Amino acid sequence: MNLFYLPEASIGIVGLAEDESKHCIRVMRMQAGAKMHFTNGRGDFFEGVLIDPNPKKTLVDITSTYKGKDIRPFRVHIAIGPTKNADRLEWFLEKAMEIGIDEISFFSSFHSERKTVNMDRILKVLVAAMKQSLKSRLPVINDVVRLPQLIKQNMPGQKFIAWIDPAVNQLLTHCIQPGADVTILIGPEGDFSNDEVQLATNNGFVPISLGNSRLRTETAGVVACHTIHLVNEIAAQ
Repeated sequence: MNLFYLPEASIGIVGLAEDESKHCIRVMRMQAGAKMHFTNGRGDFFEGVLIDPNPKKTLVDITSTYKGKDIRPFRVHIAIGPTKNADRLEWFLEKAMEIGIDEISFFSSFHSERKTVNMDRILKVLVAAMKQSLKSRLPVINDVVRLPQLIKQNMPGQKFIAWIDPAVNQLLTHCIQPGADVTILIGPEGDFSNDEVQLATNNGFVPISLGNSRLRTETAGVVACHTIHLVNEIAAQ
């Protein structure tokens, strides 16, 4: 199934945005009468028929809608320090979207090598990953803030900070409460400073380990995301 992103989707005749129209007509080479599938990125799928294959604005007739099945009883929120290499950050976004994530926050900290992100590009990467993995929901995306500002925000559920200090022996796997919302902080390439970890613990974050391996920032983000899902899936069996 090929999935298209249509945030304004509703029953009736609707026009696709130009980038989706070009993909539909020039890449997929779809013709009038073809059946199509859409998501609004807010938990809904739609089915319809292509009626005007215009690469500028393709018109479709949406005939039915149904809820996506990627709804979870828990929320996954990963706050991550942007990597120096933008491609690595995009890899994290793509894989986290495939696994399932509800909120992504970016922060700058003492060891950060990148303190800005391209939010338009990030949305584009997430939309592409959502379509590829047949998901119905886009995560909330929060632009870069200073780490102390992020740490002091009100966040529901469990809160963790991934830290590579050898003294940290609590594995994330053993700390997650199935069904609980989870926020986890993933540091930049230089990790968190001692003062940053102390500030986080003072605000309710629990230092945890992601295992014995030394992980890149983007890999740590994916491991954390998958671990949260795995613990919940095992508990549900």
